[in-house]
Amino acid sequence: MSRFKEAEARIFKNVFICRKCKSKIKADPQKIKLGKIKCRKCNSKNLRPKRKDVKKGV
Repeated sequence: MSRFKEAEARIFKNVFICRKCKSKIKADPQKIKLGKIKCRKCNSKNLRPKRKDVKKGV
């Protein structure tokens, strides 16, 4: 199944994952860089962008 731009934007744009508890958070990347956004569950400021899955050999 091929992906299209609108779906990728909805799934990956402005979505961050907590490094501690793995919960998803939608937020502005500038606010993440400045440290203004915390995880709702564990109050950690360690967040990473959601990774895109790449399937090999399919």
